[in-house]
Amino acid sequence: MTTMLNIVMVEPEIPPNTGNIARLCAATGAVLHLVKPLGFSLDDKYLKRAGLDYWHLLKIHVYENFAEFEMKNPDGRRYLATTKGGTAHSDFTFAKGSYFLFGKETKGLAPEILARYPDGLMRLPMISGARSLNLSNSVAVVAYEALRQWGYPGLV
Repeated sequence: MTTMLNIVMVEPEIPPNTGNIARLCAATGAVLHLVKPLGFSLDDKYLKRAGLDYWHLLKIHVYENFAEFEMKNPDGRRYLATTKGGTAHSDFTFAKGSYFLFGKETKGLAPEILARYPDGLMRLPMISGARSLNLSNSVAVVAYEALRQWGYPGLV
């Protein structure tokens, strides 16, 4: 398994999305980082149902706020998924050990977080007029692009 891929969910709100993302992380060896406040309990039945029987494979860290996440993870490049990004996700060369940040379903990442990492803002290409993709789909697209770039380490 690889531990070079870190998926960071900042204030996720919808349990099935986070459950799907947890399952993706478990199946790829990625580490899941959840930054509170969460819009659900980690015991939520919809969260658990989406992850099914993968929970024992999941590496997960939970933080009280973004400042705690940053303090405990000072190293590693940050890439931020945002509709405000000007560069397609596939135009980045992702560094191993990076952190891929995704915001809450209703508002995305806070402006102050986006301002911290202006060189890491990435956008998933869509047709004009489409607001955004589902959060768990966005995470899957970005995660698999990073894993593809790295040669799918530890995956069969």
